[in-house]
Amino acid sequence: MKKTIISSFISITCAVLLFGADASSAIRVMLLDGQQARSHPWEPTSPFLIKILEETGLFEVDEVTSPAMGEDFSDFKPDFSQYQVIVMNYDTDDDQWPEELKTAFEQYVSNGGGLVVFHGADNSFPGWEAYNLMIGVGGWRNRDENAGPYWYYKDGELIADTSSGRAGSHGARLPFQIVNRVTDHPITKGLPEAWMHAADELYATLRGPGKNMTILSTAYSDPDNRGTDRDEPILMVLSYGKGRIFHTVLGHDIPAMSCIGFITTFQRGTEWAATGEVTQEVPADFPTADTVSIRDE
Repeated sequence: MKKTIISSFISITCAVLLFGADASSAIRVMLLDGQQARSHPWEPTSPFLIKILEETGLFEVDEVTSPAMGEDFSDFKPDFSQYQVIVMNYDTDDDQWPEELKTAFEQYVSNGGGLVVFHGADNSFPGWEAYNLMIGVGGWRNRDENAGPYWYYKDGELIADTSSGRAGSHGARLPFQIVNRVTDHPITKGLPEAWMHAADELYATLRGPGKNMTILSTAYSDPDNRGTDRDEPILMVLSYGKGRIFHTVLGHDIPAMSCIGFITTFQRGTEWAATGEVTQEVPADFPTADTVSIRDE
């Protein structure tokens, strides 16, 4: 009998060593969607985000869809505490969330919950002070100098530009090169210093409080494509209380999200926001400084 128990224990131990921890050890992710601007529909992008997270074997994702704009939020009370990280695929205005829901979200992040801000989510909640501290910079929805400075690099220096003006702009969707300003952060460590991203919106003239924010990567906003002639923030990390936040402005649509650079940084950024570490290797087909790399499927 003892031999049987010992043998079973050894078999289970070997299985764990060979195949990794079971599903109970996966990083639990809430993908929060359900509201959108006309240009940022969540229905096609949420399944793609879930797929690229779960294919790593690291994440277990629950999609939580809020009421649509104009609908009743009184019964929408997601339990944020069940998750290590929330991914915001959410583009909404200020009038939707009741104070109770905002407070629960703020407490979740400040107490150490992870947050990933994806593309149009930085358009959301222009009047919610805590949310704007979490995202660092945002655009559109009548943001102006009252939201905080414009943040960008110019001649190699980080600028906090307090001049007046509306926030948020981009040119036509074209490929552009991304430059990693911080190369030793877990998200960017091992990536090429410069890499080409697929055709996408290059967000520019973003503004916000920028507190506890580190800009990991920038891209040059070309005046020939209605750009600013500045190096604009593309990937950022922030802290809010004990919470870690990864903010990516990339990923307007599925073709842009199919860039191996987007996929890799999104996967790594989500792991970092949840755990403070990145265990994923850089894929061999990651883009180079002058070549875009696209997932075929």
